[in-house]
Amino acid sequence: METTGKVELAKIIAQKTGVTQKQAAEFINAFVDTVEEKLTAGNKVQLVGFGTFSTRKREEREGRKPGTGEKIIIPASIVPVFRAGKNLREKLNV
Repeated sequence: METTGKVELAKIIAQKTGVTQKQAAEFINAFVDTVEEKLTAGNKVQLVGFGTFSTRKREEREGRKPGTGEKIIIPASIVPVFRAGKNLREKLNV
């Protein structure tokens, strides 16, 4: 499996849309910034057919340090979550 970074993604988007690679990179950055803003405000971002970006609260819990086995308290946190939409799931499972 290969990983596609922002630069490669911008190049692909530029080729598919006819915009410059710089414009495609600006679009990607604006999209990421907007999703971050919406999630930090407590909102969801839903792209029908692709998926939904949201957040989930993790409660405080007990854990262990891997090296020593010592018990530690892992603080509560809010984590980002992506749930794939139906169309994306179907394409992945062809």
